[in-house]
Formats: sequence, structure tokens, C-alpha cells
Amino acid sequence: MPARRCVIFAGGELSELFLKEIDHEDYIIGADRGALFLINHGVIPDIAVGDFDSIKPDEFKLIEEKCPKVIACDPVDKDLTDSELALDLAIETQPEEILLFGVTGTRLDHTLAGIQMMARALQRQIRCSVMDLTNYVTITGSQALVQERGYTYVSLLPVTPEVTGITLQGFQYPLTDATLKLGQSLGISNRLTSPTGTVTIQSGLLLIIQSKD
Repeated sequence: MPARRCVIFAGGELSELFLKEIDHEDYIIGADRGALFLINHGVIPDIAVGDFDSIKPDEFKLIEEKCPKVIACDPVDKDLTDSELALDLAIETQPEEILLFGVTGTRLDHTLAGIQMMARALQRQIRCSVMDLTNYVTITGSQALVQERGYTYVSLLPVTPEVTGITLQGFQYPLTDATLKLGQSLGISNRLTSPTGTVTIQSGLLLIIQSKD
């Protein structure tokens, strides 16, 4: 039976606080340095993947000894980032949901790539989210429930050139059948007025970013 949720730890910014989000039924993937982070904190990934160019030989040996399965790729010849390799493996398990940690950080290119690749999971009807210490990001092409989660703001950003039919329920600034175009800031810094809000759209892809300072 496929796992209900797949959790990925990549090699970006990680925190011990993220370990509290892991459920014992989760299928866990460690991407590159994310695998070492998990092992060093007593969590054994179901699979480790990446080119492992950011870790030392003895650290890679530890990963090989601990993990049931390790997929090592050539750092020069590979076409995908470690995070994307992990996402592909997660999609193959056919989960209901994928949660990614460590895909944000100081490298803006890696951060944007990590956020944008959520669309690949959405194409397979798999819910996908990216979480770090100050943000929780998800993507929708139809409807999404937004839980409070302790974040202050909820911002909406188009991924496609245009997102139409945006309707918000449970928000301080409601919208009804609105349109957002790429580059507009109309959807920035909204707030929930109840523990759960609803975002519904008719066309396009929309990022839902919950954040706090």
C-alpha cells in the first residue's frame, strides 16, 4: 500500500524542529546532506539519494551503512538537482501528500526551483508543500484549505501568467471571482479570520505562502 505521506529532507536550511513534523507512518527520503542530517538526529531515511558532493567520504559511508537503500548519482552528468531526484522518488510511491524540508536557504536559485517543482506533484494530483522556519508554501490548481499553523500572513502569488476565479473564504480581505496576474501584489499579506480558510480558483496555478517575521 502506498504511503499516505512522503517527507523529504534536502540539503538546504534544516532545523531539529522539523523532526517533530515526522509521523511514524511517513515514507522518508533524505536528499544529499538531508540524509546525513536525519541520521545524525536518530532518524533513518527509507532511501537516500543525491550526488553527495557536499559531504565527506566518511559521512557518505555512514549513510550507506544506515540507510536501507542509497542512490548515488554522478555530480557532473546528472540533469536534476538532489531535491528534484528526491521528489521524483516520492511521486513514484504514489502518496497522498509530499512535504519538503531543506529546499530553501541562501541559494535563491535552489529555493525557487524547490518551490516551482511542487507543480510536478500537483500534476499527479498529489498535495505538495515546502516548509521552513518562517514559511509554509503550497500550490493549488483548484481548491485548498489553509490552516492557521501559527503563521501571521497568507499571501497568494500566481505561478502561471494569470490565475482566474480566485475566491477566498475565512480571510480578512476576501476575494470573489478575482484575477491575479504575474507580477501583481494584490494577494500579499492577507490574514485568516478563522482557524481554517478556503482558497478556490478556476484556472491557473497559485502559490499559497503562509509566513511570519
